[in-house]
Amino acid sequence: MRRRFRGRGNSALSRLDRRVVRVVSRLPHGNHDAFFRRLSASANHGKLWIGIAAGMALVPGRTRRAAVHGLIAQAVASTVTNVVFKTLLPRARPLPEHLPVFRFVHPQPRSSSMPSGHSASAAAFAAGVTMLQPAVGLAVVPLAAGVAYSRVHTGAHWPSDVVFGSALGVGAALVTRKWWPVRPPVPQTARTVAAAPKLPGGEGLGIVVNARGGSYTKETVDVLSRVFPQAHIATVQSGADLAAAVQEVVATPGIVALGVWGGDGTVGTVAAAAIEHSLPLLVLPGGTLNHFARDAGTGSLRDAIHAAAQGEAALADVGMAVAERGLAESPERLELVMLNTASIGVYPNLVRRREHLQPALGKPLAGIVAMFRTFAAGRPTFLTADGERHKLWIMYLGRGRYYPRDHAPLVRPVMDDGVLDVRMITADESFARLRLLWSALTGTVASSRITHLSEATTLKVECGRAPLVLAVDGEAHSNIRNVEFSIRPRALRYYTPLTDPE
Repeated sequence: MRRRFRGRGNSALSRLDRRVVRVVSRLPHGNHDAFFRRLSASANHGKLWIGIAAGMALVPGRTRRAAVHGLIAQAVASTVTNVVFKTLLPRARPLPEHLPVFRFVHPQPRSSSMPSGHSASAAAFAAGVTMLQPAVGLAVVPLAAGVAYSRVHTGAHWPSDVVFGSALGVGAALVTRKWWPVRPPVPQTARTVAAAPKLPGGEGLGIVVNARGGSYTKETVDVLSRVFPQAHIATVQSGADLAAAVQEVVATPGIVALGVWGGDGTVGTVAAAAIEHSLPLLVLPGGTLNHFARDAGTGSLRDAIHAAAQGEAALADVGMAVAERGLAESPERLELVMLNTASIGVYPNLVRRREHLQPALGKPLAGIVAMFRTFAAGRPTFLTADGERHKLWIMYLGRGRYYPRDHAPLVRPVMDDGVLDVRMITADESFARLRLLWSALTGTVASSRITHLSEATTLKVECGRAPLVLAVDGEAHSNIRNVEFSIRPRALRYYTPLTDPE
């Protein structure tokens, strides 16, 4: 039996809408009617997408970032659709006579039919997820399309409402992509190969073990003695002079390479001795985070053993931080080797919080939460960098380019690129704290006006209103009046696996 349609308006769009709804009305009754009613209801108030995002959040990395982007895009699309366009474009919804009674949803929403809010939210979430994690998008997009179609199938919207709403959703995802940008790919790992002696069984290797921190346990020396049975192993106990202990190891007859088990500060001290005596350095994963070992490719003991046995090594640049601290009349001079990073301001607190939260939240989300907690109560630092005055939250220097290019750098694929990676998050702008927290929430720290990214080969920093606290490779130094950073190109030979361990 043919049904009569009394859709409002005789425009081409209205005629097309009625024609499509007529086709839908002729579909036979079946289980699909209940399916689309339930699917449409599940997306009320975004409940379906929030539930999917909660499941995605359990998977750290890009999947979790995709969930956050999808929710941000959905929130924007829903707000624009319901607050703006439904007010500007009033339109009557389909009437009960347009669809079979078993298919028509009751009660009908009372808001304007144009555009479809369900479709906008579905398209925004699906597009937002797909932009960051296409594999998950393959599963979400059909579901979003089903929700959009369900609004026509149940008589809640005209087809053009769904098309317009879906277009708004995709637009919201594209706009918010700038808020939560896709991180550029990390360059391939590159090494400048260098000659180094082979150390089968640890022969000729002097290992300095710092028993005061890192991942040291009572079994550490036993393990190292088993994997390097011919090595000379020196354990530095609490209260002992680390630098003096390293020099004693260097002076041991037959030593042709230095090894180190400890945190980043310990690695820096041993590296300074290796450079001084032209010895290659084997960095073992003995720290809490193993920053240099990870970047050098010896983040596991198996990889370190392989590199040492095969004599596989490369060259790395070394940063130098020459600082003056204390009174201006009689300052104390510090010469610090910088293998990884240095920072001034609240960055050390941010890093500690991020690393504490990272196991539970994953790196990106932990960085956001840590930034909120740190800057909610932190105070800016005043300083002069290369003659230019700054009021800032963070000055971060990486010895080499780190990735990603935002407030939470994690990876350094090239160890001898000859640059200092300089990042400043300034507090000079009006509403600086709110700008910072907003950029952290939306993932736009790297592109925000408060963030300044640059590269240099030298940098001189002088204190402003008060002395500075300088952290170099995790070791804090207080009462700093000025510090000059520079690079010693390819000054360090380090063992790194260049072939796959068998």
